[in-house]
Amino acid sequence: MLYPIFLELKGRTAVVIGGGKVAARKAAGLAEAGAKVTVVSPELTPELNAMAVEGRMVWRKKAFSPEDLEGGFLIIAATDNPKTNLDVKNAAEPHQLVTIADNPTASDFQVPSVARRGKLNLAVSTSGASPTLAKKIRRELEEKYDDRYIDYLEFLDESRTKILSGVSDSEQKKQLLKMVADEEFLLNQDRRLEIAERLNGLIEE
Repeated sequence: MLYPIFLELKGRTAVVIGGGKVAARKAAGLAEAGAKVTVVSPELTPELNAMAVEGRMVWRKKAFSPEDLEGGFLIIAATDNPKTNLDVKNAAEPHQLVTIADNPTASDFQVPSVARRGKLNLAVSTSGASPTLAKKIRRELEEKYDDRYIDYLEFLDESRTKILSGVSDSEQKKQLLKMVADEEFLLNQDRRLEIAERLNGLIEE
């Protein structure tokens, strides 16, 4: 059984072995998460090349060799050669986390199918049994949790900060946190503005 986790990658080194479409998707996601990305591949897709030009990742224009993994915290083997991908896994140190794009059973972790709505991250995994089903469920979640949740999560984040800093009574905190999570604040922006003013008043008091 896999243990679900969200990793803080800001400032950490992530190494992607491979220069194709899968590697491009992985590198883009890692860069978005704040990782320092290095891609090792003789050639790159246009998307990866653009990332290199923009300074969003470092490109080592070469075939894989074990020293490419030095300093890496998280490693993704995403070449079209299964042997090379296993070589990457075997060359890694015990403290390095490695995933092989086409071989989940040989990986230390698996990257789930993710739906993002601002601060809301919905991750789906079938433990490698069916990536197709994971994508299907992710699409269903994307339809249910639409773009309205972007502003709603910002509201909840700001409200929580105000409540925790402005309310001393623990029971009142609990009630207020439960209240702002009510669906009415998702559907009604005017109510969000109204409660935001009330919470500002709590802090001023």
